Amino acid sequence: MKSHELLREVFHEGNPKQIADDMGLSLSMIYKWAEAPTEGGSGATNPLDRIEALLKSTQDPRLVQWVCERAGGFFIQNPKEHWAHPYYLIPATNQVVQEFADLLSVVAGAASDHHIDKEEAKRIRKRWEQLKSVTEGFVHCCEEGNFVPLEKKLSEKPQD
Repeated sequence: MKSHELLREVFHEGNPKQIADDMGLSLSMIYKWAEAPTEGGSGATNPLDRIEALLKSTQDPRLVQWVCERAGGFFIQNPKEHWAHPYYLIPATNQVVQEFADLLSVVAGAASDHHIDKEEAKRIRKRWEQLKSVTEGFVHCCEEGNFVPLEKKLSEKPQD
């Protein structure tokens, strides 16, 4: 879906006048964001396209993570590899379970004194982000039907 199409749907279901008021912009600018740039040249570069351009320019995923956090979520990057043939379903599954167990170990160690300080929280967050990434890779492998790259990636994972 193109950004202007998404915005058109959002504005159709929402209140463009309220959006314009909230953002301190004209209603016509809000509607221009929902137009394709080729529609008579009247479409305006919308915030979604600007974010995409900023990401392409910086190649910094922290920008996406920041947006996701503001929306109450998190960002998990898809694996870059494209895999072809299934081989190691059972070991790959075991490794995902082990990743989760490692996270629980970090949490249990941090909580053993009934208090989690900032450094412990950072270690938990780091391990959680790694688990989400590995799990996303596992799901991608399931979709593609090939677990060889996951096996390799998990065997090379960095230690805390």
